[in-house]
Amino acid sequence: MVRLALILFVLLLFVAPSVLADVNSHSHAQTPFQPKAITTVTLQGDALVLTFGPIDLPAGHSGDLASSLPIHSFKAPKDMTVTGFRSRIFTKDGKELPGQYLHHILLQNLEEKSLSCPGEPTYFAGAGIEITDAKFPPGYGVPIKKDSTLVAIVAFYHKVPPTKDVLATFTMDLAPEGARVKPIKAYTVGVNVVCYSQFSKRPPNESDEGRELKPGIVQVDSKPLKFTTDACVKYAYPHGHDGLLMIALDNKTTNQTLLRSVPDVENGGNLRGFLPHQIYSSPKGFPVNTKDEYEMTMVYHLSRQETLDLHGMGNYLLYVAPGPCE
Repeated sequence: MVRLALILFVLLLFVAPSVLADVNSHSHAQTPFQPKAITTVTLQGDALVLTFGPIDLPAGHSGDLASSLPIHSFKAPKDMTVTGFRSRIFTKDGKELPGQYLHHILLQNLEEKSLSCPGEPTYFAGAGIEITDAKFPPGYGVPIKKDSTLVAIVAFYHKVPPTKDVLATFTMDLAPEGARVKPIKAYTVGVNVVCYSQFSKRPPNESDEGRELKPGIVQVDSKPLKFTTDACVKYAYPHGHDGLLMIALDNKTTNQTLLRSVPDVENGGNLRGFLPHQIYSSPKGFPVNTKDEYEMTMVYHLSRQETLDLHGMGNYLLYVAPGPCE
């Protein structure tokens, strides 16, 4: 059961179809784990810090779980509430590296069931190539019980220059002891198929890495969406890569655009991240429900001279409170 849970976990969205390396069709090297590459977990005041590495890049994604390091399972050291998260990637001597060196960092709680993918474990935090800091609205957080089994996976991007002794950190900010925090839970939505149990329904142009992209063409992909619960969205963490121009969430029943996020990019189009004003965060929130029809949309463009085999994705990791908005 644990192995099944891990497989389900890595195939979720931020996670997600884009994060699992397709070693057969995309030539991702099946390299053995490097002996020196380890994962450590430390509790530092009001923060739980995961450190991955050091590892020499580029590194392949080994095994069924698409990881550059061995999958790390650990117990929550205490009752805690996650109020945000942030990540860094750098060399052992302290040199900061671009976010493009990181493919994904994913965290899952095996004790909790997913809201968005019934029957699958919940994915509660993660970072992708954009490594944007996340900070939930004041007074809200994701609760985790002491001794819950948590799982961490990291994969480094396989299309980077040779770089020695690379490390990544993923820091979960925790509410202080005794703080009154209202619970929220992650809910994953995306244009790509985000649930492992639904992978058989992927369209022909979609792989584990995302939707197939063609250089020089603006692509607009949309997908219908139904929510499995009535809830209030308090925070929306956007994720994308490889030429993303925009992602959006619309309520088609009420004819409303609920979210529209445009990433910050370099002159050549490389995604830097999402600036603070592009990340939805509100104590008031907005409602979603099981009755209305919703739609996810992503817009992509690759330069005409692009030679790499790139795939697109557009996802949100929504953090929701149960029931109606206050």
